[in-house]
Amino acid sequence: MPRFLISRLSALGDVVCSLPAAVALKNGFPDCHITWAVDKRFAGIVECCTAVDEIVRIKPGPSPKTWPTYDQPFEAALDLQGLLKSALGIARAQANQKVGYHWQREGSALFSAQILPDPSSFHVVDQYVDVARAVGGTMDRAEFALVPNEEDLASVKAKLAEAGVDGRFVAMNAGAGWITKRWPPEYFGALIEALRAKGVPTVLLGAKGADQEVISTVAAQGAKFADLSGKTNVRELVSLISLSSAHVGGDTGSTHVAAALGKPAIGLYSITRPQRSCPYGQIERCHYKPSGLSDITPDEVLPTVLEALGV
Repeated sequence: MPRFLISRLSALGDVVCSLPAAVALKNGFPDCHITWAVDKRFAGIVECCTAVDEIVRIKPGPSPKTWPTYDQPFEAALDLQGLLKSALGIARAQANQKVGYHWQREGSALFSAQILPDPSSFHVVDQYVDVARAVGGTMDRAEFALVPNEEDLASVKAKLAEAGVDGRFVAMNAGAGWITKRWPPEYFGALIEALRAKGVPTVLLGAKGADQEVISTVAAQGAKFADLSGKTNVRELVSLISLSSAHVGGDTGSTHVAAALGKPAIGLYSITRPQRSCPYGQIERCHYKPSGLSDITPDEVLPTVLEALGV
């Protein structure tokens, strides 16, 4: 049985975008065993991927004692992040081949061979799949094999009911890791109210900490929504988005989760190019203004959301 190791530690959206590489390996080697090395904060994403057989939660540091070891050799080890921490995820692995994502930084090139993307691979998802193809993986169009857990679904349904949400809803993420990727909170407020006028409720999601301040600003606009931010773990986030009718957000993790689940994902982009990082397969639902996110108005976004909802 061929064994493969994938090292992609972080962050949430990047881990999601890397999942098709595992599916490609399963396509090429149906009986293979795939081990994934991941930061424990984002392990919930990999736990929901049916193509992954084993998860190793790691946080490698300067000391070799923190570098993972593996009991069995691998056919190939794939570094899909191209950083020192992800390179250390494969450093001690015995593998016939060690290959890596083409953008190699922090000395990661010392641990794996660079795989250049196919000229037709514009999207980062396809570039990750190219690494899997280099070792025998096969895939025509990316599949994510992301499936919500039944217990998580039950938990999220209970939380939605407690928040007064019954039936369809739009999930929105007003936060993002970088402030330059955040649509103005007052725009989210206006869009929420416009959807409420159409009878469509909104559920806001996000992480604890910085996102809470953003959501408070949205609420200060007078917008009415259900707030589940900080109330779901990573696996429950997958379930929450799977229950939504559409997702609105910037270039952030939950946007890529929505695309991986096949949900309509309305993307708001400025400093990153949609051709490379849009919700996969949904560039037509992206709004892109290189001049800044504040130049994308709620009036422009609303028809895209309504079209996705069939309203």
